[in-house]
Amino acid sequence: MRQYRAELNADVTFTTGGRLQAQGLRVDVPHLDVTEADLVTLLVGALGLRDVERVALSGIRTFAEPAPTGVPAAPRLRFVELSHVISDGMTTYPGMPSPVITAHLTWADSRPRYAEGTEFSLDKIEMVGQTGTYLDAPRHRYDGGTDLAGMPLERMADLPAVVVRTAGSGRRAVTEDDLEPYAVAGHAVLLHTGGDQGWGTPDYGLDAPYLTGAAAALLVERGAALVGIDSVNLDDNTDASAGERPAHTVLLAAGIPIVEHLTGLENLPPHGARFTAAPPRIVAFGTFPVRAYAQVPYEEAHDRTRSAGWLPTR
Repeated sequence: MRQYRAELNADVTFTTGGRLQAQGLRVDVPHLDVTEADLVTLLVGALGLRDVERVALSGIRTFAEPAPTGVPAAPRLRFVELSHVISDGMTTYPGMPSPVITAHLTWADSRPRYAEGTEFSLDKIEMVGQTGTYLDAPRHRYDGGTDLAGMPLERMADLPAVVVRTAGSGRRAVTEDDLEPYAVAGHAVLLHTGGDQGWGTPDYGLDAPYLTGAAAALLVERGAALVGIDSVNLDDNTDASAGERPAHTVLLAAGIPIVEHLTGLENLPPHGARFTAAPPRIVAFGTFPVRAYAQVPYEEAHDRTRSAGWLPTR
């Protein structure tokens, strides 16, 4: 068994005026082809740095080496479903068109085309991108912004997750104070608000939880990789102030994708999960459904969260 590492020099400057320099620093990496942007994210996340303004790397060397003997086996992982099911005629966002699912070619119609006993179906779906649990790319908000085809996988797949819980608080807004305790650099920040409880009912979307613009700006400042919420909209959809969407505006301008209409976040620990929500690579499209899920080590999740009263759902 082999492990991969990068050796590098780093010069980090902070918005507070501070500076950190390191030479010959070694960082564990997932493979040998990591980009410089990947290394910056890994370095900031591994060191738990905050208020980072700029990171300059030099002398980068990636290499593989045998894993030390006696290394414990990788923990067993459980998969946690975090996305809603898409079905014909369902309602995602009140007022948006429902998906229409039909057969383009039925099994019966296909039989004359193949050998006896061989048949296939080809299905067709007509829907808007905002259907089910979906991801917003910068193009959703900005003309000329990065579309789904241009989104890097590093922003959507196998991200370390931080779960911020406000469910049961009686508050709609997720604020800077809610985010303050968390190191979010390079992480998927998942907002567990309990807003998914009304999914599929007429009340879904009424007085829904949301992220404030100031809190979104804090996530940009601290280097979050992705932001997700189990609610109808990341922004306040009841705000009548000229239809402003500050959270979308700030995050998508920074290239940080947004995942809306998540569900099941109560089944994740505050830390330790890995999150994935990757849509197809579609040119000139800004939003599309995803199969959102997380991977959680059984024992690690249990040990880390026992004191907080969280137990994994089997």
